[in-house]
Amino acid sequence: MAGSELTNVKSPRVKAARRLAKRAFREQDRRFLAEGPQAVREALKLDGVTLELFVTAEAELRHAELITQARLQGVPVHRASGEVMSELTQTVTPQGLLAVCRLVHVPLEEALTGEPKLVALLAHVRDPGNAGTVMRAADAAGADAVVFTDASVDPYNGKCVRASAGSLFHLPVVIGAPVAAAVRQLKERGMRVLAADGAGKHTLDDVDLSGPTVWIFGNEAWGLPEEIRAEADDVVRVPIYGQAESLNLATAAAVCLYSSARSQRVP
Repeated sequence: MAGSELTNVKSPRVKAARRLAKRAFREQDRRFLAEGPQAVREALKLDGVTLELFVTAEAELRHAELITQARLQGVPVHRASGEVMSELTQTVTPQGLLAVCRLVHVPLEEALTGEPKLVALLAHVRDPGNAGTVMRAADAAGADAVVFTDASVDPYNGKCVRASAGSLFHLPVVIGAPVAAAVRQLKERGMRVLAADGAGKHTLDDVDLSGPTVWIFGNEAWGLPEEIRAEADDVVRVPIYGQAESLNLATAAAVCLYSSARSQRVP
């Protein structure tokens, strides 16, 4: 363990990490925070992504294998007091393990190398919990990339990172892409662009999802504006068989992504 226990919440090391709670400083420092054993475990699987690790004495015992792995990779490990960990984290009950990581997003061109079959595009999605859950669903469905457009939440937001449950480190993530430009590039790759919208003319039951597909998911409150719907090849809704008024964004995205994934895997 490097040095003695960090107990001063105003120490330079703690302040340098704490400032990463704000997007402007994450962009300036090219770093973000990944909290909890699942996020840390997945970050450590990528060479050079984890830059330093903060851990409480209790978490050091509970997650000894992660601490050992970090040390073997040459990652500085700092034991932190409970007060310091509470200062660094954004959860009510910190899990005692926090990594400082370098940003992992890639340009859209790099994300589309090969022959992508399934891409999730988040247009004006503002809720970090929803965005992180969509990343997790896209990862589980075997998507090739997740694209955050320029008006969407920062995927490095702490709540978004936690909601992704490590999926942020599993698949290519693109940030800051203008919707029209991203859709154009995706169409040039031969992908069909479908906008998920509750007011769509067709349902998932009506469309062929076996080919390479991009799903556009819109804002939680007002959905997709007409100009974005117009960019799509079709506007599709999830069928409601019961009496529920609608599905929330993350649930609808999971249904759409899995529908494509299953259709693409039918022999």
